[in-house]
Amino acid sequence: MGITKLADLIRLNAPDAISHKDIIDYSGNVADLASISLFYFHVFFLSVLSNIKGSTSSPLTGLFFRTLTFLEHDIKPVFVFDGKPPKEKAAVCNKLPPVLIEVPVFLLQLEKRAHAAGWRSANRTGAGTTSSQTTDCLQLLKLLGVPVVQAPGDAEALCAWLVKQGTADAVASEDMDTLPFGGNILIRQLNAKKDSEVVEYSLNKLLEKLQISHEEFVDLCILLGCDYCDKIAGLGPRRALTLIQKHRTIENVVLHVNRKTHPVPQFWGYKEARKIFLDAPQTEAPELSWTEPDEEALVGFLCHVKRVKEDRVRSRMENFRQTREQGRSRQTRMEDFFRVTRKREQSYQDRPSGRWTAMKEDSVITAAETFPRAK
Repeated sequence: MGITKLADLIRLNAPDAISHKDIIDYSGNVADLASISLFYFHVFFLSVLSNIKGSTSSPLTGLFFRTLTFLEHDIKPVFVFDGKPPKEKAAVCNKLPPVLIEVPVFLLQLEKRAHAAGWRSANRTGAGTTSSQTTDCLQLLKLLGVPVVQAPGDAEALCAWLVKQGTADAVASEDMDTLPFGGNILIRQLNAKKDSEVVEYSLNKLLEKLQISHEEFVDLCILLGCDYCDKIAGLGPRRALTLIQKHRTIENVVLHVNRKTHPVPQFWGYKEARKIFLDAPQTEAPELSWTEPDEEALVGFLCHVKRVKEDRVRSRMENFRQTREQGRSRQTRMEDFFRVTRKREQSYQDRPSGRWTAMKEDSVITAAETFPRAK
């Protein structure tokens, strides 16, 4: 699912559109920045945990630990669920195992390692059903105080649109089709692991480097291969990019390809695919709000109902509180630093302008080194 080999094309032809960052770069309390609203709908389930009754608990425990990590970094996650897929996506959905079709996006995008660990086999043997797992995840997110949004269609389309509306700042997903949907900032590999590297893609930088418009980029993605229609056979990423840069539209590209070596699909639905990528979702922007996690309710649900070990939940909540408190303490020290700096600047106003300028520059450098500014 997604856009075939788009990540490779960007890496080779527009490397400046890719940034490698740390999760702290998205923290809301760094350099006195406002909290970042982040549409996060991809969760890795790399292992399968079972409670004492033998039912699978990894979706809940993984979701619990990762969401707390984002919250303690002042990242405000919004979990977006897939709605009814467009009919053009039927061919892709038919290739998926039934257990995956009904699951929300953050459960749908499982890595192969999760399958190897036995998550799918656990479902086939009756260790919980898809609908019950979805309900459990919704309940957990409610207790964690984070909002959940139901998309009218593909979740990536709604996420990208809300970023364009300014409701959120970035989309976190492993699917590259966030970019043709118009999401300016796509974050991949965002997880709760310590010191893990986050990969950020900038749509604006990508279009500037490739020297194409967003509409032309959508046509390029269709040529590469997307979920909504077939592609021209034998047309690789390099050739597809060259053709779009030269001819600008699929209609013109078709006139300049060798039909024998690159046969065009019969009844090709590229226009429908183009419309899906370019049209905004038919919905209103949701009102989003976050509340503090309810620890006692979380313990009651995870430990007393789902039989997750209580000491794990209590320990993680205690660590969460301590980390948040440390973050507030750093924020207070930073505010004190700037108050002291302003007083020192005022005391230097009667001194020569060269000394005054140097003092201001030193202050900015120190602040930048201590609190790297999120981008």
